[in-house]
Amino acid sequence: MPELAAHVREVPVNQIREITEAAWRTPGALVLSIGEPGFPLPRHVLEAAMACLDRDETNYTPNAGLPGLREAFAARFREQQGIDVTADRVYVVDGAQQGLHFAMSLLLSPGDEILVPNPGYPTFAMTARLLNAVPVGYPLYPDHGFQPRPLDLEALVTDRTRVLVLNSPSNPLGAVLSEDLTRDLMDLARRHDLWVISDECYEAFTYDVPHVSPALFDGDTPGDARVFTSLTLSKTYGLTGLRIGALVCPPGIKQEMDNVMESIVSCVASPSQYAALAALTGPQDYVQHAHRHYRANRDAASAVLDAKGIPYLKAQGAFYLWADVSHASGGDVRSWARRFLADSGVALAPGTAFGSIGEGWVRVALCGKQDDLVEGLGRLPARV
Repeated sequence: MPELAAHVREVPVNQIREITEAAWRTPGALVLSIGEPGFPLPRHVLEAAMACLDRDETNYTPNAGLPGLREAFAARFREQQGIDVTADRVYVVDGAQQGLHFAMSLLLSPGDEILVPNPGYPTFAMTARLLNAVPVGYPLYPDHGFQPRPLDLEALVTDRTRVLVLNSPSNPLGAVLSEDLTRDLMDLARRHDLWVISDECYEAFTYDVPHVSPALFDGDTPGDARVFTSLTLSKTYGLTGLRIGALVCPPGIKQEMDNVMESIVSCVASPSQYAALAALTGPQDYVQHAHRHYRANRDAASAVLDAKGIPYLKAQGAFYLWADVSHASGGDVRSWARRFLADSGVALAPGTAFGSIGEGWVRVALCGKQDDLVEGLGRLPARV
């Protein structure tokens, strides 16, 4: 048979999926490796999707999505961040991952470099490689609270660097960028004329600190703006399987956005769009309940790790805890995670799924049942 494209063979295995699918094949396993909200969807959201099907409203929608949904996303962004975003800058996408692919497709040519966090969500690098671009990891060191340092990023910029990816609240770290640091990173992007892709999938979940969007420090006219903001309803409202999110783009590129969207998915399924509209404009009880649940789980998990003497990064956002298991993992946390699943029946995402600096660390998902979380972490070997 003919060979696959060379760059496809360079796309690495997603170690999160690797350990999670192994857990799904393990009877009775406690799956703490994947960020899947576990609450039933609100009835009004389900009914909106079903009503769309009952009306047989199953034709194409505009490339950019239903006008009412675009306005609902824009309204939420204005309300949450105080940024005057108009609906014509919002593109409804088939989940945040398609939004990231969409943005990178617009911005990266073969051989271009894109700065991605290390540790950071693995598909940042995977998607770049799929587009024949070169992901360059910028370091997030434990000694600096896993926060980016502008000087470290400055040292990595070359004449091929085109894009800076920011992610706050962070998956996998639960770290949140402060307003001052966000402003400094945007200043760096302007100095080097870089595009910015801001992954804000977990913007609804911060604890005692605000979420600050880089778009707050962006220009608002063509030629001055540089930020693409990736949003999703997968985490905020638990709509993971409906694949629905939004990409907020700079002004002045509507035709290019339409062309690229048409070539990737054309448009998002209409039932998902109506479910999203109901979620954004209806009661917000689900989000409030989820926020309380994730915070309580964070505190319960922290207590278990404290009792075992296991260091971790205190999560300020998202619904993950980043824990140091180097005392047990022997320098190969990926292999250790597989053994821990086999021996203890608990799946944790190995830190190397997120980059080389993740060696010795694991990501713990806080979104499931608290009893399972406490039981699973209770099986970790204590740090002596």
